Amino acid sequence: MAARSIANATISFGLVSVPVNLYSSAESKASISFNMLHKKCGSRLKQQYLCQKDGEVVTRDETVKGYEFSKDQYVILTPEELKALDEKATGAIDILEFVPLAKVERVYLEKVYYLGPDKGGDRAYRLLAAALEETGLAALGQYAARGSQYLVLLRPSNGVLVMEQLHYADEIRPTTEVTVPAGDIKPMELAMAKQLIAQTASETFEPEKYKDTVRERVMEAIQRKVEGQDITSEAKPDGGGKILDLMEALKASLAAAADTDEPSAASERKAS
Repeated sequence: MAARSIANATISFGLVSVPVNLYSSAESKASISFNMLHKKCGSRLKQQYLCQKDGEVVTRDETVKGYEFSKDQYVILTPEELKALDEKATGAIDILEFVPLAKVERVYLEKVYYLGPDKGGDRAYRLLAAALEETGLAALGQYAARGSQYLVLLRPSNGVLVMEQLHYADEIRPTTEVTVPAGDIKPMELAMAKQLIAQTASETFEPEKYKDTVRERVMEAIQRKVEGQDITSEAKPDGGGKILDLMEALKASLAAAADTDEPSAASERKAS
């Protein structure tokens, strides 16, 4: 089934314009939604706004939007004022500069979209994708949509342009906020850790090997509940004994990895 475009845009760099369609790059299935019900009768509950000052239930048409500029002090903005502040959705992806793709840290990544050529943009689209592929560069620009201005990065992937929506620099929290106590790394422990990494390392990234087993388990349990079965007596998985010593943990991990590799290694020897 062909992907459905969610928006139209135009990539602009220099005097070149590339009309494109935007597509969602993924469909998240991780979240399973539950509704809040009244325990007594099983009816679905409705959310309400409650005034913290007088306890009065407030309807939506009685609400206004305000920004807290100081503790418990708000400036109220009218719908007309909010509309005037919105970024005009021009649909333009304005390329500001080209940067080495390898230099863009992954921490900036927020969302990913695919771009496809719109009518009349095939040649320019293919040209831009090929130029980025051969130079190893990515196009950094800004995109105005939905009342906001987004920082975006365009990069090629299998002949398709991918648009990555990035965080702005002031949205990123510095790593210095995370406290890591100082200490020495023992050479033997480092060697064993590298050995463990080497045992389970792969040459390629193959995400299709992995499934969300938690989501599958929850959906299976929900189906059993629909069928009238009890789902509260699930057997808890054995977590095994806790190993407190780091060296012992590394040794046990290496041994477990070696045991896992033995059948495949034996099969390869047999095949040869």
